[in-house]
Amino acid sequence: MSLVLHSYWRATAPYRVRIGLNLKGLAYDYAPVNLIKAEQSEPDHLARNPQGLVPALETGEVTLTQSLAILEWLDETYPQPPLLPVSPNDRAVVRAMAGLIACDIHPLNNMRVQKRLAALGVDEAGRSSWSQGWIIDGFRALEALVLQHGKGFAFGDRPGLADCLLVPQAYSAERYGVDLSAFPAIRAVAEHCATLPAFADAHPDRQKDAQLA
Repeated sequence: MSLVLHSYWRATAPYRVRIGLNLKGLAYDYAPVNLIKAEQSEPDHLARNPQGLVPALETGEVTLTQSLAILEWLDETYPQPPLLPVSPNDRAVVRAMAGLIACDIHPLNNMRVQKRLAALGVDEAGRSSWSQGWIIDGFRALEALVLQHGKGFAFGDRPGLADCLLVPQAYSAERYGVDLSAFPAIRAVAEHCATLPAFADAHPDRQKDAQLA
């Protein structure tokens, strides 16, 4: 199965998928979509993803969208190594951690929201305060969950779905000027993951379109 990931180097949603692909040890082709140049709104990309977003993962049979859906598809299609724990209770906790980031933090800080706030007259300082506020609120809850369930990673003692989301969000938080020293458990997980090739190779700065920015 030939995989093609349509991605933008700095966007956190495809960053999650890159980590997941790497954790699974899967080879894939990287197809840049320049969000700054609005390539996500061009007809060929809208045919892949009617939302005009990244990521989109072409599998040869279907084109998948939404990072969480893609990550769960990867886990179902390539079960080893698993991204989700075995027990239903543990899976629910991990999905809650992932949802906290994907549903309650990231959507309020992405480029579409930033543009809408600017169009409503919110200045740069106001937009920064908006982003920091939502990240900090979400990280307070996430910090408690990592402290409760983490053993070197966001959940347990091996990397999984929650880490696929935590690491990109920690990267985004630093971009928005959030001091991660207030969240030592989150920072420790991010720093630990950064030492692993699956995460290091997925980092935005190591993507081929980063050199074109």
